[in-house]
Amino acid sequence: MRHLRAPNDRDPPSKPAYDEGRRPPYEQAWRDEHDRPTPAEFASRFGIQDVLPPPRERRFRGVPSTLGLVAVAAAMAALAFSNLPTRWAAALSAGSSADVAAASTPPASAARVPQAVADTLPTGTIAGTTAAMPEQSMRLRDEDRLPAFDTRMVAAAAVPQASAQPAVQGVTDTEIRFGMAAPFSGPAREMGHQLKLGIELAFAQANEDGGVHGRQLKLTTADDAYEPTRTLNAMKELYEQHKVFGFVENYGSPTALVSVPYALERHALYFGAFTGAPSLRRDPPDRYVFNYRAGYAEEADALVRYLVKNRRLRPQDIGVLTQQDAYGDAGWEGVVKAMRALRGGNGDVFRMTYNRNTVNVDDAIAQLKRQRPAIKAVVLVATFRAAAKFIEKTRDLHPDMIYATISGVGSTGLASELMVLGPRYADGVICTQVTPAVDGYASVTLNYKKALAKYFPGEPADYTSLEAYLTANVLIEGLKRTGPALDTESLVSNLEAMQDYELGVGSKVRFSPSDHQALHKVWGTQLDKTGQYHAIDLE
Repeated sequence: MRHLRAPNDRDPPSKPAYDEGRRPPYEQAWRDEHDRPTPAEFASRFGIQDVLPPPRERRFRGVPSTLGLVAVAAAMAALAFSNLPTRWAAALSAGSSADVAAASTPPASAARVPQAVADTLPTGTIAGTTAAMPEQSMRLRDEDRLPAFDTRMVAAAAVPQASAQPAVQGVTDTEIRFGMAAPFSGPAREMGHQLKLGIELAFAQANEDGGVHGRQLKLTTADDAYEPTRTLNAMKELYEQHKVFGFVENYGSPTALVSVPYALERHALYFGAFTGAPSLRRDPPDRYVFNYRAGYAEEADALVRYLVKNRRLRPQDIGVLTQQDAYGDAGWEGVVKAMRALRGGNGDVFRMTYNRNTVNVDDAIAQLKRQRPAIKAVVLVATFRAAAKFIEKTRDLHPDMIYATISGVGSTGLASELMVLGPRYADGVICTQVTPAVDGYASVTLNYKKALAKYFPGEPADYTSLEAYLTANVLIEGLKRTGPALDTESLVSNLEAMQDYELGVGSKVRFSPSDHQALHKVWGTQLDKTGQYHAIDLE
């Protein structure tokens, strides 16, 4: 082909064959660099066909090198992914498997070499390159997948929410801690021992079965010696030092006047105290106070009606011995209410008293000697040692006297004290109970005695420890119904919703927002000459 060049100064002059105004382009002055005509413009002006220049070899020599680098990089990446630590697999979630697989598979267009480039490559280059790439259908092993960062971030965000929930006192992932303020010294120490035994017996059974929602139950005790002046310190020791969740089976009516307000001020559970005092049975009930047993008023009413209807006594033939405190007052009020109902609201009731934590009943006996007409029955609202001392000192004075006690006396302790004095002191003594007979064959009683032999071998069956055992089982049922997210408010709400718990005592346990007493039933028992209690019908 012809090649054109621009004229220069060495070219010989020639006569122009054209007019001055029509000079050829090559004789025009050169324009600025950016206006210089391109080869394509020259070709179009002179009618020269535009022929593409031959391919520039240097442009294509870099493609094989680039593909080679890509192949090496892919091989190194595959090697690195094959050696990922297996612990990354723990961070993967099942929900992100599809996303990770899709992200790890290259698009189909990225796996091909352009056809224009492929034509310029040596034979086998493409095959070697594609062989180094993973197949699109290949799925990563679980241990090689990248962590699912979205799932990990969600899981990490959930952790602060869980930790942000306020801790509940006395509750950990492995334990629920309860407290009991009771007498472990002084004249009433046996009562504290029996109550502690019954609670720990029920807790031991539950703990052996895995606890309540994976938490073990623990009881911590504090000694107040049945003295209200020591009760506040005992409560503080349990709640402020030992950090208990709530209180279970605290002992006593006079001590409850101190311990109940302390618990209520802190919205702490006060469950199943060993007392039938009306201060724990308000109408409507205090939200955090729950009772297992019948009240003293219910027991006194059952006794008075039994003496009048079954033993054919007149109401004025019945007197009352009471401890000089809230316990005695509660029993006294129950007797008075029942007797006035039978009398039609008229008449006084003969009352004798003695001081708490003593067995000095001499003043009461002096009152009895002065009483005219003489009474034929005495309702004992006392602890077992004081009651036994009163019986001892009056049996000879009144051989036909009927002695009847409420359950707060501690029936097993009373029987033991009387048997020490002799069979004639025990024979015929009546005692109301808030549990089925210990020597009976009810399923709940048999389970109690079986557990007692297993966990505390050598300990005799006792009405007080049986009551504590039943109380603890009602509490455990409430904990189970509440679920693992335990706090006082949720437990109280679930207890108030309990309507159908089968404890095995004849009546089903029922609570409600207007009734926080599990049972209202009263059982009757009577001692024989051997010191054994036998069931009697109080109706």
